[in-house]
Amino acid sequence: MAQFPGRPDPASPILLFDSGVGGLTVLAELRKLLPDAPVIYAADNAGLPYGGKSEAEIAARVCGLLGRMAERFHPRLICIACNTASTIALAMVRDVLQIPIVGTVPAIKPAAAMTRTGVIGLLGTEATIRQGYVDRLEAEFAAGKRLLRFATPELVTAAEAKLRGIVVDPGVYVRAAAGLRSQQGGGEIDTVVLACTHFPLVQDELAGAFGPGVSFVDGAGGIARRIAHLTQGQEFERSQSDRALFTRDGDDLASLAPALAKFGIDDLAVF
Repeated sequence: MAQFPGRPDPASPILLFDSGVGGLTVLAELRKLLPDAPVIYAADNAGLPYGGKSEAEIAARVCGLLGRMAERFHPRLICIACNTASTIALAMVRDVLQIPIVGTVPAIKPAAAMTRTGVIGLLGTEATIRQGYVDRLEAEFAAGKRLLRFATPELVTAAEAKLRGIVVDPGVYVRAAAGLRSQQGGGEIDTVVLACTHFPLVQDELAGAFGPGVSFVDGAGGIARRIAHLTQGQEFERSQSDRALFTRDGDDLASLAPALAKFGIDDLAVF
C-alpha cells in the first residue's frame, strides 16, 4: 500500500466513504480512538443502494468519486466504509490513489471465534454475499463451521429510514431473521455477521427478531483500529465539526441533520 508522502498537514482529513449513512457506524468507533482527527464523511446517496448494482457500475462510481474527492480535499487516508464497495473496488482504488486506503470486509474471522454451535449467519447486500472474496474469508477463517448467507437489501432502506425518524415496518427484521433461520441448520445460528455498515444501526431491532442467544458482530471497531494504526504518530488539528458530503441534494437531507449531529456532524454539503 502506498504511504502518504512525508508527514500530512495536521488539518488534512480522514475521508470516510459509503453509499449512505452506514459508514456512520465506523465514524462512531473512530471517534473513540481519534477524537481530534478531522473527518469528512462522504455519502454517495445518488448511487444508493449499491447492493443491486453490477460490479462494473460500482467500481466505476467508487473509483471516479474517490478520485475527485482526493483531488479536492487532499485526505491523509481514505476509508471505504462500505462492504459492497470494498469487496468490489478496493484493489482498483488502491492502484489509482497514492494514499493509504482502508477497506471494509465481513467480520467472518471474529464470528468464527465467537460461535459455540459452529453455525454462523451472514446478512449483507446481494452484491456482497455473491463475491468470491466472501468465499475466501469463509475458507480461511471459518473452515469446519457452517456459514449461512442471506441478502437483505431491505435493511439498508430500514437503516436509512430510521436515521431520518421514519417508522419502519418491523416485518423487515422478521424477514431478515427468517431468511437465515429457514435454511438448513439455521435454527442453530448463534452468531450473525452484519456484513453491511448500515446494519449495526438496526441491530437492536434484529436482536428482537432473532430472539435470545444470538450475538452480532460487525467490522466497525476493527476498521477504526486499522485507521488509528496507519495514522499513528501523525498530528491532528480539528478546528471545526465534521463535514458530511452527499452526491445528491434533496429534502431528505434536512431530515438527517438531527441524527448526523449526534455523530458530531453539523455541516452538510453537496459534492
